[in-house]
Amino acid sequence: MELGAFSVSLNVKDINISKLFYENLGFKVFAGDIKQNYLIMKNGNALIGLFQGMFENNILTFNPGWDENAKTLDTFTDVRDIQKHLKSKAVKLEKEADENTSGPANSILVDPDGNTILIDQHV
Repeated sequence: MELGAFSVSLNVKDINISKLFYENLGFKVFAGDIKQNYLIMKNGNALIGLFQGMFENNILTFNPGWDENAKTLDTFTDVRDIQKHLKSKAVKLEKEADENTSGPANSILVDPDGNTILIDQHV
């Protein structure tokens, strides 16, 4: 089961201060729009999303179908197949993708320590 590109989505208090902080760590803006209060920062294969005022807690994000450069993979495990696997293991899902659809969709679950995990497929 391939989960795709991994990133951490951070709930930040001030996106400008956070942008500068991560730039000092060697990250560069990869995507997003600071005027809309979100940026995706990249350093090598590491991705960090900075989100101001969009959600309460930090989120672990997986993007089935994408590599770390947001390039579509030739083969990947669809979010609905990942979801079926998780359900077969009795993992509780907070939000489910519609299994009667194809293409972009997402599922949300929470790990035992309360960390939100978003499986967010864009293709």
